[in-house]
Amino acid sequence: MISQRYCVRALPALLALGLTASPAMASVRVPAVVAPASGEHHPGKAIFAELVTPDINAAKRFYGGVFGWQFVDVPGGNADYAEAYDDGAPVGGIVQRAMPAGGHGQPAWLNFFAVADVDAAVRTATQAGGRVLVAPHDLADRGREAVLADAQGAVFAVLASGSGDPPDVLVAPGDFIWRSLITKDPAAAGNFYKSLFGYELFTLPASPGETHMLFATENYARASDNSMPVARPDMRPHWLAFVRVDGVLKTLEKVRALGGKILVEPRVDRHGGLIAVVADPLGAPFGLMEWTADDSNQVTK
Repeated sequence: MISQRYCVRALPALLALGLTASPAMASVRVPAVVAPASGEHHPGKAIFAELVTPDINAAKRFYGGVFGWQFVDVPGGNADYAEAYDDGAPVGGIVQRAMPAGGHGQPAWLNFFAVADVDAAVRTATQAGGRVLVAPHDLADRGREAVLADAQGAVFAVLASGSGDPPDVLVAPGDFIWRSLITKDPAAAGNFYKSLFGYELFTLPASPGETHMLFATENYARASDNSMPVARPDMRPHWLAFVRVDGVLKTLEKVRALGGKILVEPRVDRHGGLIAVVADPLGAPFGLMEWTADDSNQVTK
């Protein structure tokens, strides 16, 4: 799937962004992940994403302009939260948090991975060297969730969705299609996430000095596991989310026009489509990916 050779600013732990399980957020009634509810469960599948940003209105303008997302403000507590929709289907959330003083924080997308039991997942993660950033807690309609850092510091969330998981079908353009882990030790990271999600690990060809792996469950590729760019040994391990687009080049024009930045110029990925890495005007990085209806995420052993 995705091999990563880009220079993006290091992502701090989202805890530094003020992402904590506070009464303010607990009182926000966030929507369910799947509506109507389904009985599907896909361990290790990325099923949701939330943007942590200091300016929710600026984020709405940017992502609405780039992807055509629509937004519904979610009342409750004193935290500003909005749900993003693409043609009526939920694609993510946006939460407004002030960045810590001193320039130590950066807006970022937090990726949520499906688990059957959040508390068991937290125990497994900590036994494997991970850390709990936000303890397990329940959100009405959404389910039970926790925020973790893996053994190398990459931040992610686990979620036992109260409404089931999205089906394993190709998402429409404008929705999140892929996640890539960029880390210092891909082999160790692979073992960490294998113990947590039950991933099967597949090593793919890579350039000299680089490692590229696939994480899979249920015969579907769920994410990629990639070594740090050789030119950026100081980069923090992190997860990067990709949005499916009809055309990377025309989407980049919108990104530029709306104040975003191109972090990695477009190139052809191993599946044959273009990919690029960009940042929104406030600095949150994410990827763009072309994907045709003929491509498949199914894994052939």
